[in-house]
Amino acid sequence: MGIVKISDLMHENLRVAGTALSRSINAQAEHWMRIGMLTELHPELDHREICQLLVRAELEGGLDIAMAVAAPVDKPRAPSNGKKH
Repeated sequence: MGIVKISDLMHENLRVAGTALSRSINAQAEHWMRIGMLTELHPELDHREICQLLVRAELEGGLDIAMAVAAPVDKPRAPSNGKKH
């Protein structure tokens, strides 16, 4: 565990979001960091898919960067109209 310095404005944003979502400031910051990390590692995923990845990670013992990088992504494909591009 360590200390991360953030701006006063970001701290206030965390406080407001955390209160609205029944999370502590630290829990809200960690949530946003997880979402950001997964978004950078998997830019092809939308928010719903990122949330599903977080749930799978939690069921497997928690999210770590090695799991996040190696995680298979089950992205649904758009229906094919039979034409080849």
